[in-house]
Amino acid sequence: MRWQPERSSAESYFWPTVWAVGFHVLMFAMLFVSFAMTPDLPPARPVVQATLYKLQSQSKATVQTNQKIAGEAIKTKAPSNQVEQLEQKKSEQDKLEVAKAAEQAEAKAEAVKEAAAAKAEAAEVKKVADAAKALEIKQLADLAKKKSEEEKKKAEAEAEKKKAADDAKKQKTEDDAKKKAVEEVKKKAAEADKKKAADDAKKKAAAEASKRKAVEDKKAQALAELLSDSTDYQQTVADTQGDDVAGSLDDLINKSVSDNWTRPPSARNGMSVQVQIEMLPDGTITNASVARSSGDAAFDGSAVSAVRRVGRIPEMQKLSPSEFNPYRSFKTTFTPEDLAL
Repeated sequence: MRWQPERSSAESYFWPTVWAVGFHVLMFAMLFVSFAMTPDLPPARPVVQATLYKLQSQSKATVQTNQKIAGEAIKTKAPSNQVEQLEQKKSEQDKLEVAKAAEQAEAKAEAVKEAAAAKAEAAEVKKVADAAKALEIKQLADLAKKKSEEEKKKAEAEAEKKKAADDAKKQKTEDDAKKKAVEEVKKKAAEADKKKAADDAKKKAAAEASKRKAVEDKKAQALAELLSDSTDYQQTVADTQGDDVAGSLDDLINKSVSDNWTRPPSARNGMSVQVQIEMLPDGTITNASVARSSGDAAFDGSAVSAVRRVGRIPEMQKLSPSEFNPYRSFKTTFTPEDLAL
């Protein structure tokens, strides 16, 4: 739709005013021209003379009348000139008035025109200002819209970022929980395996201890039987089976040391270490030291530690002083093969 400026009351009366003023100016101009072009009337005298010439042949009464008329014309000649002067003066005044009116009308028209032009210019300025204001408002609206869209996109991006972070955090929590659960299961399984191994070791150790105890009880019983007999019987046993009794005590000592021995990584078959053992009559081992080294300090140390861990051999207190004397301080040799029994 094309914009049309609203016409004010001054603009609506402009052209009718111009036409009215122009019409009056035209009327005054025509009146002025008509006065200017009016021919001067001939003097009355010649007319009277002509009339007189023509009336010479007329009657006497007519001649007298004409003469009278001519006389009156002569009498009125001077006033007639005055009238002409007055009319001329009036015509000039009218011309001046017409010119003045035309000038005033032209000035008024020019003022109206200038006012209309000023108003039109003001309207144009207003139009330009309104257009600029509308453009500014549109630009501001577009800027606000753009800013709103950018803020919306930024908010959406922040929301997506936050959601991704939350999802990652949630996933990490779930992974950590799963990992922890797996570790717990592994830990429990390891603990169960460890407990089972410990239980098995305890059972095995108990079985071995029970087995060793049975063997030791059997040996102790045999030794007690030997020691509980009469002196003659003991002398007979000493004479006939002394080597067997000593062998049984040596086996008992070796068995006790073997049960307390931990094989070092450097132990190899063929090694041998001689250990000096000192013991009380009640079977308590008071000292153990290396008498002859195997050449491997680790193996030597493991043998000495095994002897010390035995602590006490109760069966030794059942021996008589003469039978115990060889065990008060004695040397014995250990090999990895003997200790691994």
